[in-house]
Amino acid sequence: MRSGTNLPAVGNYNQVVILEAIRRAADGISRVEVAERTGLSAQTATNVCRRLIMDGLIHETGTRISGVGKPRRILELRADGRFAVGIHLDPSVLTVVLLDLSGTVVADRSVPAAADDPVSEIVDRIVSAVEGIIEESGVARERVLGAGTAAPGPIDLANGTMLNPPLLVEWHRVPVRDMLAARLNLPVLLEKDVTAAAVAETWAGVASDNFAFFYYGTGVGVGFALQNDVVRGSSGNAGEVGDLVIGGTGPGHPVAGRRRLGEAIMPRNVVDRAIAQGALEAVETPLDTAAVQRAFVALAGRADDGHTAALAIVDEIAADIAEGLVAIVDLLDVDRVVFGGPFWHPLSTLLLERIPPLVSQSRFLVLPHPITFQEATVGQDVAATGAACLVLDHALSPRPSTMLISHRAS
Repeated sequence: MRSGTNLPAVGNYNQVVILEAIRRAADGISRVEVAERTGLSAQTATNVCRRLIMDGLIHETGTRISGVGKPRRILELRADGRFAVGIHLDPSVLTVVLLDLSGTVVADRSVPAAADDPVSEIVDRIVSAVEGIIEESGVARERVLGAGTAAPGPIDLANGTMLNPPLLVEWHRVPVRDMLAARLNLPVLLEKDVTAAAVAETWAGVASDNFAFFYYGTGVGVGFALQNDVVRGSSGNAGEVGDLVIGGTGPGHPVAGRRRLGEAIMPRNVVDRAIAQGALEAVETPLDTAAVQRAFVALAGRADDGHTAALAIVDEIAADIAEGLVAIVDLLDVDRVVFGGPFWHPLSTLLLERIPPLVSQSRFLVLPHPITFQEATVGQDVAATGAACLVLDHALSPRPSTMLISHRAS
């Protein structure tokens, strides 16, 4: 928990410090406790809380007896005080969510997409989906803080541009942030999808401070947080693990030979391999992104039913991911691994049975502490949810940079 300051020049910083304290108090918090947790004076805490109540960001929800004296009035975040839109631009599907101030999804929509669809058509679909969920939810437009966009890397954070995502050939050097801001008439943030997923996990408030988020989508990536701060790297493109070389060195690994993790478990390649090995029937239609997704779900269904060849494919995926994770957790010294992404969920149960023992039994694992493995706390649409959390985080999370006072030349 960051501390506030009693200097009048940084009232906005104090406001977000107090908002964070109230947001993280699951059972509510009194003004006295706010002052204690933030290091602010009782008067400053009271003044800021009064302003937040007037702005509709927090409200009083009752009283609580705490020792001698009058019962204390309890403050909680007002979930419907503000909202944020999250957009996930994936080669297989567009996902749009609307989050309230507590981080709860109040509306969502998925729209089919193909990697070679024209940019203008995709933008039209995004705008239509965003406007649709705001209208259907009944949320007043002025209560929407902005829209976060999660996209495959690499990206140019400073200019809000997608650079050359390998699976979205039409999106090279597209200024997606400014395009959406102009169409939506909302502030728009751009973030790499795996980073957005990690942001969603930190926003959920899970206890672990150090975790890696293994994102299994049309491609593969890892977002991570150290001491509960999401690590972005110098250009915002941390987490590219697709080129991590694996070599079938884990115990009982079903595949020998050195290869890249991204190529080994890329859903399109998995589907091709499943067809070649008899786990799936041949697909007559071209294997575009939609066909790959359908075939992958079918493969998961066969594996769930105990189909021998399909289970063998799952074993290969699990072994490849586990081998990559050993290198990742050794490097970052995390104590938790979180899984998510559109292609994780069809196989989640089977992979969660297989991956943890493969990692913990690896002779290359050097960490002296146990590692927890789990699915994303926020659900299946983790990148879109994380993108919306970026907006909430930008508005509600205290940063020392907000204390800087700029001076204009006279």
